[in-house]
Amino acid sequence: MLSLILEGSIVKIFVTGATGLVGSRLIPALTARKDRVLALSRQPLDPARFGPDCEGVLGDPATDGDWRERLAECDAIVHLAGENIGGRRWSRDVMKSIRESRVRSTALIAATLAKSPQRADGSPKVWVSGSAMGYYGAHGDERLTESDPPGNDFLAQVCVDWESSTTPARAAGVRVALSRTGHVLDGREGMLPKMARPFRLFAGGPIASGKQWMSWIHIEDMVGSLLFALVTPTLSGPFNAVSPEPVRNREFARILGRVLHRPYWMPVPRLALRIVVGRMAEVITTGQFVQPKCLLDLGYRFRFPQLEPALRDLLEEKDPVSAGISD
Repeated sequence: MLSLILEGSIVKIFVTGATGLVGSRLIPALTARKDRVLALSRQPLDPARFGPDCEGVLGDPATDGDWRERLAECDAIVHLAGENIGGRRWSRDVMKSIRESRVRSTALIAATLAKSPQRADGSPKVWVSGSAMGYYGAHGDERLTESDPPGNDFLAQVCVDWESSTTPARAAGVRVALSRTGHVLDGREGMLPKMARPFRLFAGGPIASGKQWMSWIHIEDMVGSLLFALVTPTLSGPFNAVSPEPVRNREFARILGRVLHRPYWMPVPRLALRIVVGRMAEVITTGQFVQPKCLLDLGYRFRFPQLEPALRDLLEEKDPVSAGISD
């Protein structure tokens, strides 16, 4: 992990989405840094899960509650909660939940911080809030950075409203950093195990044409970028949490097949995907070439900038060499 210089002394950090893919990896990194963590969860946390430096706080971030008083005690906040966009087929109700779980929770946090924007020493509090590269909408080969405008599809508009909900905290002087996150790769959870499953069954391949760009990030760099945002005083506003080397979907499939020692010859037709996942197919079959300009300009060093080393780190120990198939 990174060697970090703290901005002042962050003593207490409030984390939402504590049991999710990123939150569950972030909290051990924070406690290893000797920070005190308050982890918001809808269900009581097992005290043994994160150790004595992590206190569970019961509550729903999209609903008003006593958790807001605990948040006001903290020096910094990392807000990662939100309905999983890939968890269910997109019905009208699911799309409503995707939006409201993000916008409502962010608005409640912003209102709380607007009333208590400073730490005990008078310095501004720090808020790293989730967003997504979906902000930019579907694109072809254009290189997208933080200065590019939003798209006009469903996820883009969710991201616009999500980010705008932080305004009261920013107006009160809180330093707000917005993580426009790409496809997070983790060997145990999230999209990568789902993508690897058909390859292990010798049925893997690119999705639709395979020409769409995939902007991805290794889980370790995802956590690293959040820590970097917490402790870098000059980082405010949006930053793209993606590797500097995106790949096309067909290249992703080729490398994944090579790492797993499987062929990658069976493409997933667009129509079949639409039948299975509904409107979410629009996200999967269109892509974005997103660049982490802000992180690079401020000096963040990616541990896994390239896809093949990232996939080998995440998957090789879980899938020993079993065949001599090559690309």
